[in-house]
Amino acid sequence: MADILVFGDSIAWGAYDSGEGGWVSRLKTFLEKERNFNFSVYNLAVSGEETSSLLKKFVSETSSRTQEKTETIIIFAIGINDSYFIHSQKSIMTQTQKFRENIKKLIDLARKFSSEIIFVGLTPVDESITMPMPWDTDKSYFIENIKRYDKILKETCRDENIHFIEIFDNWTKFDYKKLLEDGAHPNSEGHKRLFETVKDYLISKNII
Repeated sequence: MADILVFGDSIAWGAYDSGEGGWVSRLKTFLEKERNFNFSVYNLAVSGEETSSLLKKFVSETSSRTQEKTETIIIFAIGINDSYFIHSQKSIMTQTQKFRENIKKLIDLARKFSSEIIFVGLTPVDESITMPMPWDTDKSYFIENIKRYDKILKETCRDENIHFIEIFDNWTKFDYKKLLEDGAHPNSEGHKRLFETVKDYLISKNII
């Protein structure tokens, strides 16, 4: 038996996956059917979440859902909201050094609850739609910024010996824009692909 706690933003929450609830919900359904309910999945993702806001609540959210006799697996799917550019401030939401520090802090905190910690890489965007973002014209997602923050995630996970699931580099090898709903969030097909990638990785590492 194990509890899987997923922390992230609106992508992990499941935005725009009609009828399926997102890649996390798809993972939960898979585990219920194929692993005979031996895993409980808690989707703790929140729309708009970035690393600084997650740090403020991570311990309370995690401690209330961990059990002494049950293994805890922690999945982070966060970072894209740290990378957006704010035009009125002429700066990125979270500066790169601060982002690196926040990821390291999340890992240190997560280690108090689990030995299985996984980060899911960032997804690319369609800049023709996200510069600026239609729902907030003061902000823009840029491919190069996301790539830079994804690299920081990858490097930090490597240095800390933490699982990292590659998404960005794989998606940019094909026409990934067909997997996006609004330029930033995956559509149902995109969530399906994310689910398959996460599931296959977790199986390959004997985590599930």
